Amino acid sequence: MHNTVHQGEQDAALTQTLAHRALAIRFEKLPTEIHALATQCILDWIAVALAGSQEPLVRILLTDLCEQGGHPQGTIVGHAERLPVLAAALVNGAASHALDYDDVNLSMTGHPTVAVLPGVLALAEQRNASGRDLIAAFVAGYEAACDIGARMGASHYARGFHATATIGSFGSAAACAHLLRLDPDQTAHALGIAGTQAAGLKSMFGTMCKPLHAGKAAYNGLIAARLAARGFDSRKDVLETVQGFAATQSDGLKPLAPNRPATGFYLRENLFKYHAACYLTHAGIECGRALREQHGIDSADIRHVALRVDQGCDKVCNIVEPRTGLEAKFSLRQTAAFALAGVDTARLDTYDEARMSESKVAALRNKVSVELLPDRPHTLAEMEVELVDGRRFSTSFDTGIPASSVEEQGRRIDAKFLSLASPVLGQARAEEIREMVHRLDRLSSVAELTRLLVPSFK
Repeated sequence: MHNTVHQGEQDAALTQTLAHRALAIRFEKLPTEIHALATQCILDWIAVALAGSQEPLVRILLTDLCEQGGHPQGTIVGHAERLPVLAAALVNGAASHALDYDDVNLSMTGHPTVAVLPGVLALAEQRNASGRDLIAAFVAGYEAACDIGARMGASHYARGFHATATIGSFGSAAACAHLLRLDPDQTAHALGIAGTQAAGLKSMFGTMCKPLHAGKAAYNGLIAARLAARGFDSRKDVLETVQGFAATQSDGLKPLAPNRPATGFYLRENLFKYHAACYLTHAGIECGRALREQHGIDSADIRHVALRVDQGCDKVCNIVEPRTGLEAKFSLRQTAAFALAGVDTARLDTYDEARMSESKVAALRNKVSVELLPDRPHTLAEMEVELVDGRRFSTSFDTGIPASSVEEQGRRIDAKFLSLASPVLGQARAEEIREMVHRLDRLSSVAELTRLLVPSFK
């Protein structure tokens, strides 16, 4: 797959061009590496959805939607209840983003899988689609979301829009259109229907609304494709038209360099999380962990910590005095303090309210100063630690570089999956799910997988 861009695309028929590209994805033509990466994304998504399934925001959504009733079409990950397909996409999407432990792609400045997969998985379950159908549709949606995100540029996110919610809605629509085998015109309509629904504010970070954004993106795309399949129309140039998505939510579409992405697929640039916090805190965490391990630093001996990051992090993850575990996930100071103190930032129970008030943790957090610098990669952090005896140690880390070995990355995802899924479903079931996802391309029906994602067989 090559994304060579002709200059006129952004002015004329971009939406329809992207519709054609999404529909052109075929499982049998996917490179082996992309197939492997898609499978890793799906396994990682199941892990974070299971782990997030017991969060209060999920229980609120599930209670409300169960009260509404409807056909029990879709599995709710981690729960015995079943809901209509659209409601299942909404709840599962929110659950998978509840812990902020899901994957990232910097081309869209957001979280592609939690926006794209929940809707198309619910649809695949309802339609008894095969594993190959699901993988191909997921890749189509993922690529569409990242392509649109890259074209929107930094201004969309800088204006305060949460790209997971907004651009993710397009990715969900493209994936569901692919699975429904819509034609190019219908798919362009689906993108338009998704685009007019797309919303999500960065000001909601640190609240239950941020995970809701992922669920809404999945929902928006799924209903868009379903309506388009029934003849519901929209403009077929939602991205590029006057008063369209780009014109109203950014400084305008950016032309892409030829053959962007260089690897042929945006999926090759996917970044997985190994810390249960906002991705922009991860570089600081890695710095703190490296300095502590390399120099044997005891947190009690620290006088001051200078953490230097891009100024764009200020509006995303710079909560100075977090009061709750959720706020801690968006605090550069808190997560850096965790790393320097040797607290395991991969554990979910690290981020609880009681820990925020611990005197030792609070004292170390107060020694961390965040310096915001212009024109730096969002994923790059530098840290300098000064000890009470006058010694200074420094390092830097960039979490925006994809893994060089897909195979080694797969082993890390397997370990993460078992650590998150086993407490919810038990070790034996977790291992069964892991093995089934590894052979997803051989499943004749996705329902074979989804029936395992609940506490007991239905």
